[in-house]
Amino acid sequence: MALIVVKFGGTSVGDIERIKNAASKVAQEVRRGNKVAVVVSAMAGVTDQLIAYCHGVTPHPNPREHDAVVATGEQVSAGLMAMALEQRGLNARSWQGWQARLRTDNGHNHARILDIDTTKLLDRLDKGEVAVLAGFQGVSEDGSITTLGRGGSDTSAVALAAALKADRCDIYTDVDGVYTADPRIVAKASKLSKISYEEMLELASLGAKVLQTRSVEMALRYRMSIQVLSTFENAIGSDLPGTLVTDEDETMENNPVTGIAHFLGAAKITLAEVTDTPGVAASIFSPLAQAGINVGAIVQTASNDGKTTNVTFTIPRGSLGRAEEIIKSEKEKIGYRNIITDSHIAKISLVGLGMRNRPGIAALMFQTLADKGINIQLIETSEINVSVVIAEDYLELALRALHTAFDLDMA
Repeated sequence: MALIVVKFGGTSVGDIERIKNAASKVAQEVRRGNKVAVVVSAMAGVTDQLIAYCHGVTPHPNPREHDAVVATGEQVSAGLMAMALEQRGLNARSWQGWQARLRTDNGHNHARILDIDTTKLLDRLDKGEVAVLAGFQGVSEDGSITTLGRGGSDTSAVALAAALKADRCDIYTDVDGVYTADPRIVAKASKLSKISYEEMLELASLGAKVLQTRSVEMALRYRMSIQVLSTFENAIGSDLPGTLVTDEDETMENNPVTGIAHFLGAAKITLAEVTDTPGVAASIFSPLAQAGINVGAIVQTASNDGKTTNVTFTIPRGSLGRAEEIIKSEKEKIGYRNIITDSHIAKISLVGLGMRNRPGIAALMFQTLADKGINIQLIETSEINVSVVIAEDYLELALRALHTAFDLDMA
């Protein structure tokens, strides 16, 4: 008998018929003799509506009360799922975050999980009950409801699986696994049967939307295997598995590039003719950090006279207006001639563990883009990824060309 945590995303529980379909999958797992804990997201669109209600009352909702409202979406899904399981002859009960003792810090809207007391949950599971947990939420030290931020139900599921010492965490969503590239853009993209934690973490952080980054970080920390499956295609125990996210497999090194991610949510800022003196970088990026604006790639190029430099960097597109205001307010302190912004950029990233020991990956990437007449604006690298920033208009052409160049096209 295995202990499995099964998570269903918003599209998987988007209406009553979909909840019934998801409940049937859980029933199949139980009938195979396994203990099952279920984590559910809010029904598709519900969280956005609840957030809109909050902002309809006030433009700046109290974070505590905001969480109290927004968390209700998952509570509805959990209750409905428990009812659907009962209709299938199973003993089931819904659990809210505070009832499951999922304890978080006080960071409302983006709380972090501290621990989960699984004593009661394990007792119920041992008695044959299916536990249905409202994802995305927990309880702070002062007893307030907290939420974990966008995609938090994935994090809830992996955290619960780790705390329960589950055999596996199955995440059901609207895609049937992790692909070598976005199949909506690259028709020849293929589904990966297995991917390492490190590669999945890179892909998630670089734009792949299959799994939430924090959930992969937690899976890596606790070595918790995740299987990504489609609610609408995969059947429990079927011969159509999704993608298993697990420890590194030696065979992975045969392919230097495992997948290609892309991200359209960035913007670029260039500060021209910045006075090249010690501390100038700090004068640019410290105010942005204090405002909570995350900076991505940074490139600095010196002028011919050595007295000035151009500084280019990327930030989240939604932060562009605020960042521009901050930099303009600090112009005298920074000492630059003018500021140039561009919100029509795309970031493309090659990811693969095999890149650590294979020379020439970046060179082939750059040459492939050059052959298609695509100019590279910024370059960013890590041990297992190479990322470039290009004009947004060339995204689809670049993805397809790189997918072919690195032998990722489906046979």
